[in-house]
Amino acid sequence: MRLLLDTNVLLWTLAGSPRIDSVRELILSEESEIFVSTASWWEIAIKASIGKLDADVKTLRIAANDSGFFDLPVLGVHTETLSNLPLLHRDPFDRLIVAQAITEPMRLLTSDAALGAYSALVHRI
Repeated sequence: MRLLLDTNVLLWTLAGSPRIDSVRELILSEESEIFVSTASWWEIAIKASIGKLDADVKTLRIAANDSGFFDLPVLGVHTETLSNLPLLHRDPFDRLIVAQAITEPMRLLTSDAALGAYSALVHRI
């Protein structure tokens, strides 16, 4: 199964947080391919640079790579899907990640209940 981790789920996964207990087996399964959007790395970098998040992007990227996670680059086709999404959510990072999940398609793991209105591919943890 192809899984796309929302930014918060990525951070919790890499930190070993109990917040992902409901999906830990799914994430760790050898049958799962785990993807991280470039939009998540961008969001982390921005929030770290303005002091809203205590994180080092390079360290997190190394940890994600060591965990076998794949980068999902933002492509033009993702922005086409994004442009057709209704404005149910204002966070541009979340909207782009939802568009990627719909386009690819892959299951998006998130804690944001509002994102579920976009697609059945969105799985709230």
